[in-house]
Amino acid sequence: MIKLHATRKLFEKLKLTSDGTLPVTPTSAWLHEKPALDINPLSGWHGHLVTLQRRNCVLMTHDSTRFPLVLPALTKPDFAELNYRFVDAFMNTLLKCGATEIHLETADKYLRPLQVDTECSRSVQGTLNRMKDEFEHQLYYDRLNIAEITGYNAGAWLADTPRTVKGQKNALWPKDAMLTLLERLAMQTSDNRDIE
Repeated sequence: MIKLHATRKLFEKLKLTSDGTLPVTPTSAWLHEKPALDINPLSGWHGHLVTLQRRNCVLMTHDSTRFPLVLPALTKPDFAELNYRFVDAFMNTLLKCGATEIHLETADKYLRPLQVDTECSRSVQGTLNRMKDEFEHQLYYDRLNIAEITGYNAGAWLADTPRTVKGQKNALWPKDAMLTLLERLAMQTSDNRDIE
């Protein structure tokens, strides 16, 4: 599973099963068929529901890399398909960040269904609040209609913004941090194949 720590506002929009997952849909069935992982380095995201231009938008950030995702103009059916929307936003934002085939293949290996709870870190929530302000400014400055964008470019733009993380001296660059994580995972996979 991929843990998603949701703010109360987002949590209340989701219809979850007893184990905190979204019901299986035709577009997310393939995620549920993947084998379970003891430790998933792609797990650990925070999600926040915001209203921009009178539309529901979900902003997400990966806890350790602060890699951002923007899911704009969501309707009720989109919340039921949050697994699909998450995967779509993640893979396409990686592409916009210059990810190679190795990055994308590695990310695909670790994709799993979301498991949602409300345990939130104030530090990561601070990043989400800053992302919201920056994205709102981008919408205004570039005169963008939120209903007409995918969010991939916005996510890539936010990924190229340094973030401060509690307990770290240096700023974190989300794009570099996520691509480095995927490169490290690709090398581990390659090393394991060599051993076998």
